[in-house]
Amino acid sequence: MFLTISTTGTPERPATDLGFLLHKHPDKSQAFSTSYGKAHVLYPEADVERCTAALLLEVDAVALVRRGKGKGRGGAPDAALAQYVNDRPYAASSLLAVALNDVFSSAVRGQCKARPDLPAQVRPLRVEIPALPARGGPGLVAKLFAPLGWTATAEEVPLDTHFPEWGASRYVRLVLESESLTLAEALRHLYVLLPVLDDAKHYWVSSDEVDKLLRAGEGWLPAHPEHQLITSRYLSRRWSLTRQAMERLELVRLAEADDSEVEDIDNAVEEPADDEAEEKPTPLVVQRRDAIIAVLKDSGAARVLDLGCGQGQLVQALLKDVRFTEIVGTDVSMRALTIASRRLKLDRMGERQASRVQLFQSSLAYTDKRLKGYDAAVLSEVIEHLDLPRLPALEYAVFGSARPRTVLVTTPNVEYNVRWESLPAGHARHGDHRFEWTREEFRTWATTVAERHGYDVEFVPIGPDDPEVGPPTQMAVFKQRDTDRTDEKEAKAA
Repeated sequence: MFLTISTTGTPERPATDLGFLLHKHPDKSQAFSTSYGKAHVLYPEADVERCTAALLLEVDAVALVRRGKGKGRGGAPDAALAQYVNDRPYAASSLLAVALNDVFSSAVRGQCKARPDLPAQVRPLRVEIPALPARGGPGLVAKLFAPLGWTATAEEVPLDTHFPEWGASRYVRLVLESESLTLAEALRHLYVLLPVLDDAKHYWVSSDEVDKLLRAGEGWLPAHPEHQLITSRYLSRRWSLTRQAMERLELVRLAEADDSEVEDIDNAVEEPADDEAEEKPTPLVVQRRDAIIAVLKDSGAARVLDLGCGQGQLVQALLKDVRFTEIVGTDVSMRALTIASRRLKLDRMGERQASRVQLFQSSLAYTDKRLKGYDAAVLSEVIEHLDLPRLPALEYAVFGSARPRTVLVTTPNVEYNVRWESLPAGHARHGDHRFEWTREEFRTWATTVAERHGYDVEFVPIGPDDPEVGPPTQMAVFKQRDTDRTDEKEAKAA
């Protein structure tokens, strides 16, 4: 399978910027292992005026058969034979789309750390695919790509050049040209529409394919005149998945038409009455979240880190307040981040709201340059999940390296555990807690950290403040000293 992406440029905007966008250096030939074979990226040409990146996918036919356990659909002999004799190594399909998404993942997401201004730039693009299955012919190719701003040329490939009377095959040589798209938009179009034209998926289609489709189709699929055909073919005509995707696309279209968020449209379930809610005591987790948000508001923070965000409850609450313009949730657990993404409904979120939130994997045991420059950071019920010998690493990563102006740390107060009737004596509140501190132990640690890194610290009780054993949760609020901030500004100015 083979695909090329070309662009042109000027001395002011050189075509070789394509290398920055794809995160692949034009002077190198690189190879990547994929689930179905080896992908190669190379540049046949790369200069100021024109640059072309090529993706070549060598399909491992044996691995492909083994993945399917050597059986055709329904176990028919001809279908089993088709596992060995087919066009997979030569014609673009869902396998190429998967490789495209894996090899150029940052470009698909529209990210470029080296040149953050590039992904948003519209540029002239030309995409060529020598062999693409097109069930529907050149007419369908035009219907799919033209509404997205492409000029599509689909040249039918004959079954056999020596016997023209046999007619055309189902393959086309595809050339796409556009001057109104970003590279990220172009790659997302290809990721969805290559398997749609082939009308086949070469891997098991499960419910997570709906999420993939809506993520890649954000901003263009809901309004596409052929969105129903695209959805059905992309999901291998599985009726239940297609219906689910169509319902979610309809919500997106309604929200965009009304200039509102999807959650404001999808609100048929009534909230419990106020008097019903008042009968129940406010859970400690809610009190903790409210206390954190109150301190963040008082600090004037707009860009907030939720370090160890878990399933995203705090991120979800912060999104409801427009004063928080950028909210980043990090966690070492990819499973937790996946649950957080679903809780936040990132795939259904409007573009304006989605621009305020970001989730990514990060460990507090290591420094991370992505965490620098934020107004505030929250570590809510995080430190007690680390072994005590690893706390110095967390301390440096947050207070020494990232250095947000305000840091909020909450942790259980072990003295309060005697008030929990359901908690056996001597047991921690959670099986994964490596320690739980007394108020004095927490104050000693927080005060030492503050002195070492140039912060002032104060302590806030969360929950009922028992006169004997204190509150169930203790919070330390670290604020960077004014002198430290002044020194930092002077250093930047110098």
